[in-house]
Amino acid sequence: MTSRQHWSAQIKFQRISPQKLRLSARDLRGARVDEALRTLAGTKSKGAVLLAKALRSALANSGAGADAHGLRVKSLWIDGGPMIKRFRPMSMGRAGQIRKRTSHIRIELGQEA
Repeated sequence: MTSRQHWSAQIKFQRISPQKLRLSARDLRGARVDEALRTLAGTKSKGAVLLAKALRSALANSGAGADAHGLRVKSLWIDGGPMIKRFRPMSMGRAGQIRKRTSHIRIELGQEA
């Protein structure tokens, strides 16, 4: 491996609300990478699939390939992206706004201490 101490990956503009993504991300912070991937594989949600994709990307960026030995999830950010705004007809001739939320995922891996 290189002398860098952390490796990161980010996925932007995902069509899922940050609130739903944070439910899947809550248990991953500080976990070992192989345990985190195992946890996400056993979780049945769209957020878990997206987080596993970001985690595998960060693992590939580390140069370790499939070997996740000694790596931990150092930090994990789930931020809100831009909202897609649509309008829907409501009662009495009004229009109600529909906000379709997007998310940005950033994950950072570091060496185990």
